[in-house]
Amino acid sequence: MCKENAVGYAGDLLATDAYELLSTDVDPALVDVRTQAEWAYVGVPDLTSIGKAALFLEWQSFPAMRVDMGFAARLSALLQDARVTKEAPVLFLRRSGARARHAAIAMTNAGCTRCFNIRDRFEGPLDPWRRRNVVGGWKAVNLPWSQS
Repeated sequence: MCKENAVGYAGDLLATDAYELLSTDVDPALVDVRTQAEWAYVGVPDLTSIGKAALFLEWQSFPAMRVDMGFAARLSALLQDARVTKEAPVLFLRRSGARARHAAIAMTNAGCTRCFNIRDRFEGPLDPWRRRNVVGGWKAVNLPWSQS
């Protein structure tokens, strides 16, 4: 786990470390903060093999990409419905940019004590030829995912 640059939240995890935590700990939740369009066209993490399900809540809505000002309240309700405590690890996943980090900070401010950003994202960073899904990220390291 990397804690550098983790101001306002618990830290950053690689996708492989996040999956390991999800696989071995009964408490953590995975929250995908990408847009509905990204879920539909790019795919979603699939946690069924470890008996879990990801939570999906947009940080920003496509196409306007306005931040959901009610995100923390909505996610708090989803976490409560899923019986995830405020002390449990909550892992945030996005495609690129800073959405997951912002969500981790928002939920830390809302009282969740162990919020993590998945640093290498769902599709990973751009490679030298400006392509994703090659050098890192959930999909590139062959973690389970599905596409509709």
